[in-house]
Amino acid sequence: MQKRRGNHAGRIEKRYGLLTAIAMVVGIVIGSGVFFKAEKVLVATGGDLPLGILAWFLGGLVMIICAYNFAVMATRYEKVSGVVDYAEVMVGSQYGYYFAWFMATIYFPTMTSVVAWVAARYFCVLMGWDIVGAQAMNLAGLFLIGSYVLNAISPRLAGKFQVATTVIKLIPLLLMALVGTIFGLKNGILVQNFTTTTATSFVGGSPLFTAVVGTCFAYEGWICATSINSELKDSQRNLPLALMFGSAFVVLVYMLYYVGLAGAVENEVMMAGGETGAKIAFSTVFSNVGGTLLFVFVVISCLGTLNGLMLACTRAFYAMAARGEGPMPHVFSAVDKVTNMPSNSSVMGLLMAAIWLTYFFGANLTDPWFGPFCFDSSELPIITIYAMYIPIFWMHMRKEKELGTFNRFIAPILGILASGFMVLAAIISLGKSIIYYMIVFVVLMLLGMAMKNYRHQK
Repeated sequence: MQKRRGNHAGRIEKRYGLLTAIAMVVGIVIGSGVFFKAEKVLVATGGDLPLGILAWFLGGLVMIICAYNFAVMATRYEKVSGVVDYAEVMVGSQYGYYFAWFMATIYFPTMTSVVAWVAARYFCVLMGWDIVGAQAMNLAGLFLIGSYVLNAISPRLAGKFQVATTVIKLIPLLLMALVGTIFGLKNGILVQNFTTTTATSFVGGSPLFTAVVGTCFAYEGWICATSINSELKDSQRNLPLALMFGSAFVVLVYMLYYVGLAGAVENEVMMAGGETGAKIAFSTVFSNVGGTLLFVFVVISCLGTLNGLMLACTRAFYAMAARGEGPMPHVFSAVDKVTNMPSNSSVMGLLMAAIWLTYFFGANLTDPWFGPFCFDSSELPIITIYAMYIPIFWMHMRKEKELGTFNRFIAPILGILASGFMVLAAIISLGKSIIYYMIVFVVLMLLGMAMKNYRHQK
């Protein structure tokens, strides 16, 4: 068994237990995507409920397969940032650096900014405000900064908040899964939604692939839990347990919730309503008062997801600096003596999330700011990371000679196939927007290369 640690950073204490790790996996994944993307899955499949359930299952299966592979790696390697460690150990230090750069400049900040925006929109729905105006954008910025402050000033409180919001967010999901299903069976809506599709079907690409790509945002986030690898007590035991139990539980809850939602309102209502459709569903099943109360829990669950993502976002530049890599490693490896947090890395993480929040807002306007470069930053970075998993799984087969046949060969092969499936689904469903995203991706990777070369020249 191997342990590797960075030599350039202050050491962060081990403060999180198994419960917090499981809460991070469940709490980061569950919270916004299942509400945010349910409408997209319905639209993509033309209201075909069985096809939508299949999409949720396939997206969850991909997550479980990949989570299992990283769980195996987690039993053997520990350093400072989970998945970046695995990229470095399996493929090499160069690949590890570019993986860490991608996580710091694209993946973590895009996910964090989108969830801040989603939380703001649901809050606006709750208050009866315009979900596309300045109110939603201002709230998104407020939520982003508030989450940063919580993580930067009191990481222990942030961990407790994560556990609390995980419990809270399960309440509306499990209630809708149970009561919505019974409600739908009694009034016939569930059978109707299962046996009919809407008049307006999806046009272009593949309905199933588009729906699966939509679920990827709802399922994404579990990998963020690996970012607290070095802060987790007995991480080589607890992180794998958290990844497997957490991911399997999420898939079950999502599928049951999706069925329950189908029992609450007709598919046409959900497809037309978007964020408002979810509130209509809760109010229909639980009355206006009960539905509003449960929708408050939905908003809290989104904030819990934001907290977990910010937890990872604030550590992204620290993950590079701990290896003596990236821009100014002596600055970003600094750990605050009072809060025991990588404070400079936290500030840079907040800045990157704010930049991507501004992009997301401008790209989704009726008259978008960026022309053809207005791609979906809630999905394409996730597809990219699945593509980046493939070399890790491949080298895992070549290097891990001590493992048995299943863990060395079968699981990584399944991981490669699952990741490849997600990439193929994105290519088929998203079309030309991938080209413009790749241009931005390449430019940022070249910037990372320049930063790395500049550091060596110094």
